[in-house]
Amino acid sequence: QLQFVESGGGLVQPGGSLRLSCTASGFTLDYYAIGWFRQAPGKEREGVSCISSSDESTYYVDSVKGRFTISRDNAKNTVYLQMNSLNPEDTGVYYCAAEVDSVQGMCLIKAPYDSWGQGDQVTVSS
Repeated sequence: QLQFVESGGGLVQPGGSLRLSCTASGFTLDYYAIGWFRQAPGKEREGVSCISSSDESTYYVDSVKGRFTISRDNAKNTVYLQMNSLNPEDTGVYYCAAEVDSVQGMCLIKAPYDSWGQGDQVTVSS
């Protein structure tokens, strides 16, 4: 069974940085496109970024472009989300998940995702 564990979240001041990690257990990440999502209090879950299985393509929601960078290290079975220039609107619980039936070389943030991690809280506040 696919399982993810997210880590690296916490409290940071506006303008600060965090790097989230999404580590897989029980399977090899190599063949999966992976997405990062977030949910702020009182809001629907939002797709933030995704990366194709072999790192050929990435996607970012407009609000994080130029500030967030997604990457993966298949040897470590881990996908990262580097978040810079954080602002209070980035506050939320961040989740990673695997895209269902992903196509080689692509990731689609609107596709079905499965095997959600437990989430990691990111709070941006002064």
